[in-house]
Amino acid sequence: MQERSNSYLITEPIGRLMRRYAIPCIISLLVAALYNIVDQIFIANASYLGSYGNAANTVVFPLTVVALALAVMIGDGCCAFVSISLGSGQTQRARNSIGSAVLLSILLGVILTVCYLLFSQQILTLFGGQVNPETYACAREYFFWITLGIPFYMFGQAMNPIIRSDGSPRFAMASTLAGAVVNLILDPVFIFGFRWGMMGAALATILGQILTALLSVWYLRHMKSVRLEGSCFRFHGSLVKRYIPLGICSFLSQISLVAAMAAMQNMTLKYGGLDPIFSQSQYAQIPLAVLGIVMKFFQIVISVAVGMAAGCIPIIGYNLGAERRDRAAGLLTRLLAAEAAVGFAALLVVELFPQPLTGLFGAVNESPYYTQFAVRCFRVYLRMMVLATVNKAAFIYLQALGKSFLSTALSMVREVVFGVGFSLLLPRFFGLDGVLYSMPVSDMLTFLFSAVVLARTYRSLRRTPGPSAVPHENFI
Repeated sequence: MQERSNSYLITEPIGRLMRRYAIPCIISLLVAALYNIVDQIFIANASYLGSYGNAANTVVFPLTVVALALAVMIGDGCCAFVSISLGSGQTQRARNSIGSAVLLSILLGVILTVCYLLFSQQILTLFGGQVNPETYACAREYFFWITLGIPFYMFGQAMNPIIRSDGSPRFAMASTLAGAVVNLILDPVFIFGFRWGMMGAALATILGQILTALLSVWYLRHMKSVRLEGSCFRFHGSLVKRYIPLGICSFLSQISLVAAMAAMQNMTLKYGGLDPIFSQSQYAQIPLAVLGIVMKFFQIVISVAVGMAAGCIPIIGYNLGAERRDRAAGLLTRLLAAEAAVGFAALLVVELFPQPLTGLFGAVNESPYYTQFAVRCFRVYLRMMVLATVNKAAFIYLQALGKSFLSTALSMVREVVFGVGFSLLLPRFFGLDGVLYSMPVSDMLTFLFSAVVLARTYRSLRRTPGPSAVPHENFI
């Protein structure tokens, strides 16, 4: 198979490249996020599950994010490293990096599955599954079946950015979309037709994940820029040590989100239990269920923001490898403007249409307290969406530049220091509302750090212009 160059990444206009790479990446990440969200929509609209199923889905959701965190650590790190390798002409290094990533994603998927099965009760309790017996029963059933699909899920998500780095963002999108379509079709069949409940939702998800994994395997056999041979599929430790740090930011941004969700879910249970309404057994699951809905919407918006930035990783990496730092600087300007626009659009939606958003996830007829708390949760928790999207873009852009330590530090400040810290601190003063305030306060303070780092990075790129062989108008 003839290997083809990605040299167009240093010649085509930046705006065109962003659209070519970012849009498929956005769709891929949106689809990945929609797996769990689609399950929740159908679960919530099943009368025999309702808010208990909603709350159970919220309990399990962070545990799927752990799997995603490991997958994107491998995939995004390898994607950045492969792009830089191809840009500097080191094809064999790119091959071996991909082969190692394949083995590592499979191994970690199996290990995580075993751990989840062995410690399921403890894990579900940690994330609030014991709010009441009905919620725990739903969570235990859903978690067991979802766990069986984790190796397929992790492999597909890890290969997705690698496929993009090979110059095939549309195939990466299509493979993920195909799995999501299977999930979307089978969810109502299994939940409403067969009445398989939480098991049915999980099985629909697993079958979609298997399809995505199989399509990824097919692509690895037909890559464009590199030819993968048997010798590539070994654990090349020296390469793994080089590309894993490039993916650490992606890992920590996801895993720290899990820590933040664990803190918020436990604080929601604790201070919800002190509320005169939600302390009643029949309403105890409502704050947890609603928080899950708002988190899912946030995940959708952040998927767009992250997809936009992650889609640019191959472009940034290749141009850095080719010493075109001027183009990397031009891309930063466009990226930040686009991210701010996404955040503003999301803010308008939650401020103007909180009730329709809540209704989409069902269970609104169970109690007026459900809708009331949901509206307040949407408007408070997501108040700083503009800054949230810009912060995510900053983390990923720095990662693509190879500044993994700085990227990781900023991500940790946002998710752990501020995210976990404020979700534990603010409820002491504001009760249940304090959990909601933790998100906007964290994003506002993080932005102060991100703005300083981005300004310095931008100036650094502009001070070292690349070759002038390509006319200015060709890349702006």
